[in-house]
Amino acid sequence: MERKIMKTLLAWKNNPDKQPLLLQGARQVGKTYTLLTFGKRYYKNVAYFSMEESGEIPAVFERDFNPQRIVQELSAQSGQTILPDDTLIVFDEIQACEQALTSLKYFAERAPRYHIIAAGSLLGVAMKREKFSFPVGKVDMMFLYPMDFEEFLWAVGQESLCGLIREAYESFAPFSLHNTAMDFYKTYLAVGGMPRAVQEYANKHDFDFVSAVLRTLNDSYIADMAKYASPQETARIMAAWASVPAQLAKENRKFQYKVIKSGARAKDYESALDWLSAAGMITKCTHVTEGKMPLSAYAENETFKIYMTDTGILSSKLDIPANIILHTPHSFDGFKGALAENYICQALVSNGIKPYYWTSSGKAEVDFVFQDRQGNIIPLEAKSADNVRSKSLRCYREIYKPAYCVRVSAKNFGFENDIKSIPLYALFCLKV
Repeated sequence: MERKIMKTLLAWKNNPDKQPLLLQGARQVGKTYTLLTFGKRYYKNVAYFSMEESGEIPAVFERDFNPQRIVQELSAQSGQTILPDDTLIVFDEIQACEQALTSLKYFAERAPRYHIIAAGSLLGVAMKREKFSFPVGKVDMMFLYPMDFEEFLWAVGQESLCGLIREAYESFAPFSLHNTAMDFYKTYLAVGGMPRAVQEYANKHDFDFVSAVLRTLNDSYIADMAKYASPQETARIMAAWASVPAQLAKENRKFQYKVIKSGARAKDYESALDWLSAAGMITKCTHVTEGKMPLSAYAENETFKIYMTDTGILSSKLDIPANIILHTPHSFDGFKGALAENYICQALVSNGIKPYYWTSSGKAEVDFVFQDRQGNIIPLEAKSADNVRSKSLRCYREIYKPAYCVRVSAKNFGFENDIKSIPLYALFCLKV
């Protein structure tokens, strides 16, 4: 399965000023597969080391941080010669060996010709940092998210459809295959972007197998909570994680601690949400009081929404049968908007866009606002269907007069009254 991050990894390889690379991302988003594919495609050989699978590998880093000695011992362990410039060295699950993480600083300073990529799922929560420090300023960093909708289409053999969607986006003319693309979008809501689930769907086209994979992934996340947090912290993290679907089911999707537990307070669960965010399992969308640049200056950090980083896992946790999502009966309308919002937030973040949301005295709410490269603050309205009337967007436009607005919905492409109408399936084309 092809991933867009390959181009970014290749740019890193060809950068003469590169440092060791730290690739972060939630469990099971495809970090190991992507790095091994990248190494085999662009290097003479790959030296792969998992810090969790072998007790001998972490021991290599215990004596000192001499890069030459480390490389010699790793070469002996792997049974292959590690060559500067020609070998990709992969340190997988590096959070299990803090010494290995610290060693990246010394590779950057003393042995820059070695190409090293370290992958970690829980760096923000697993490291105690009691003896060893994070190599601040001595590593390049990337983040791998679940497969976006375009990558999903690639995986299921719809590369030509992707090209046609991009052509339609450039012209903003109605897309003749609109209904076909919408059907694939609904499938993506049920399957999500976790590579194992996508592969299962691509191979079998059977949602029962997909559901089994998604349940297993959720179980592995819960196991990580118990592994990397104290028993008391684990209970709170699990409660916060379990509450996310209920938070999104509310008409007002603002996160409320009382939904976790009656009488729950922010001070009891803030760290649990921070854990989930650091583990890459949720995205926090913060409220802003003004639609002005810079948005971060107007953020109310205590008021926010929480979205899951994968719609497939969200659908699985809600126990929504795939046929309900695919055929969207009337009884499902109440939650269809929440799934669409979650998908849109996930797509924005994958595109490098930091989303916020805006309200006006409780009378109007714009689902997402973001800042483009020209400094414009752009409102984005999310609609799961083709009914696109909205007082909130009109209110925002009257106050801030944005350069343009974006509406993402089930409607076809269009542009009228300074509103760009983008179909849900074409959001991967949005670049700012």
